Amino acid sequence: MAVATLGSRIAGFVRLVVLASALGLGSRLLDSYNVANTLPNAVYELVVGGAMASVVVPLLARAALSEPDDGVVYAQRLLSLMVYGLGAVTVVAMVSVPWLVEVYTPGFTGEQRELAVVFSLFFLPQILFYGVSATAGAVLNIRGRFAAPTWAPLVNSLIVIAVAVVYLLIGGANSIESITPAHLLLLAVGTTAGVFAQMALVVWALARSGFALRPRLDPRGIGIRRIGRLGGWVLVSVVAAQVLLAAATRAASISGPGGISAYQNAFAVFQMPFAVIALSVMTAMLPRLSRYAAHLDHRQITEDLSRAIRLAVVALAPIAAAMLVLGPQIATVLFAYGRSSPSAITLLGAVVATFGVALVPFTGYMILQRGFYALQDTKTPALITAAVTVVGVAGCLAATWLLPRADIVVGIPLAYAAAYTTGLIAAAAILRRRLGRIDGNRLLRTHVRVAVAAGVAGSCAAATTSALTPQVGSGVNAALLMLSVAGVVGTATYVAVARLVRLTELQQLVATALAGIRTG
Repeated sequence: MAVATLGSRIAGFVRLVVLASALGLGSRLLDSYNVANTLPNAVYELVVGGAMASVVVPLLARAALSEPDDGVVYAQRLLSLMVYGLGAVTVVAMVSVPWLVEVYTPGFTGEQRELAVVFSLFFLPQILFYGVSATAGAVLNIRGRFAAPTWAPLVNSLIVIAVAVVYLLIGGANSIESITPAHLLLLAVGTTAGVFAQMALVVWALARSGFALRPRLDPRGIGIRRIGRLGGWVLVSVVAAQVLLAAATRAASISGPGGISAYQNAFAVFQMPFAVIALSVMTAMLPRLSRYAAHLDHRQITEDLSRAIRLAVVALAPIAAAMLVLGPQIATVLFAYGRSSPSAITLLGAVVATFGVALVPFTGYMILQRGFYALQDTKTPALITAAVTVVGVAGCLAATWLLPRADIVVGIPLAYAAAYTTGLIAAAAILRRRLGRIDGNRLLRTHVRVAVAAGVAGSCAAATTSALTPQVGSGVNAALLMLSVAGVVGTATYVAVARLVRLTELQQLVATALAGIRTG
């Protein structure tokens, strides 16, 4: 599962790079494609995605234990409900597509918006495919089968990568004015084919497991009201997150050509270290937190939350410093290929660098949320998420009002940093009142030591880059050389300073990683 998840994330990132090379980072064509490809994910998350893990999976598990048929009929009814419900949602979304595109793209030209609408009509059926894939994957997991759901996203990305490569090889256009119907169909049908293949693989694996794929015309008996009641506060969190995403996308569209692609690709860079490091910490931590909560062991909950935050910050702070200092080089090495324009790469580098400011508060906030979930409290994190959204939307609006148009997209990560810092402080204060303590002194000491070590390391990396720039020039090879040398210098400095300031969590992190490797 770990290998499949990592492979899927790497393939998903390669997909972004190849699409940027084929359509041209900075082009209005890529912006229209990216907005259209955002819509099915946004609608799916609003309708059912947020409730899948927190509501649907527990109900499936309960039915498998309590029903005489091991929950087979319940699962069939749930799958049928997904097909009927999301099929109707897909039709409504396709009818409403001009309005949906308008919500995300106030800065688009008329032809950009028209192309985004056309792409969306091909992409919105993905809502149904995502829903069926997720539900079938949940049924497989309950039946003890995990391979297909974890490998399926990789198949999706590989198909889209192949489509983008073919598009590039046949000389597909990189501007809206010159795109042909054949090129448009290749992109539109090929992208949706990837999601369909993801769904088909999971459904095929479910059928192979012995589960009868039988439609149930009457969905009664699955507890629709119970699902709605349990998912109510989860829906609040999902809506809040989607509102912030829409506000950020709107602001990026106003920033001009390439703004949306710069925001989305920089956000993908920002999410990668969080997903690989912090998400792993949170996944391992939540079952233990839940057990401690069941025994009302608040002291141990506090200890585990504190340890998770400290280890994650020690691991991610130098990466945040690297993003801040080496954003232009990171953008060049990852995206300066094919038809990507130099100005778009420069803009992307600035956005990547600014996202470095948001990485640590975002991680701390996400970890503290797990404390509420372990206490079986979905209301409090939903309300905090709503407050985070208010701050983030206000930040995006301030960026559009205060910054020059071309720099608006650079202000979006600052809005994220302010929003998640607010969420982190609020979550810590509420958990402290609920648990009695939050280990604040030790957390503060660790953050100060990490700030010193990361600050010195970032300064050394910046000095190294400044010294190398006149010698190596520009381009991908030069950026790769600077990134490698500055990375080695920065890492060595971080480790050395961490030892000087007695940052013991770094040793714990290394020991934990080595133990995980030996266990694996």
